[in-house]
Amino acid sequence: MDADKVFKALGDPTRRRLLDLLCEQNGQTLGQLCENLDMARQSATQHLDLLEAANLVSTVKRGREKLHFINPVPLHEVYERWVRKFERERLSLLHDLKQELEGDDQ
Repeated sequence: MDADKVFKALGDPTRRRLLDLLCEQNGQTLGQLCENLDMARQSATQHLDLLEAANLVSTVKRGREKLHFINPVPLHEVYERWVRKFERERLSLLHDLKQELEGDDQ
């Protein structure tokens, strides 16, 4: 995983919107995606190219159409590397606080 590409791709609200659209309905064409965006097809294509470079989107050609599919693996890898370790400590602290406030000695 190239974390820099993933973070760069996720750093833009339009690209996050594209991922949301693909999450709602995977396998959309550029035209279908553009129906929900306020931008030219060329601009949307540039955003999709960045998402594809970050491996967050994959494409399949079907005749003359190019279908776009979300790839959740890089997001999961970011979660595992950057979020989960902080989440574990936070949950442990909340558990300890709960035990202290409730007076449990377990």
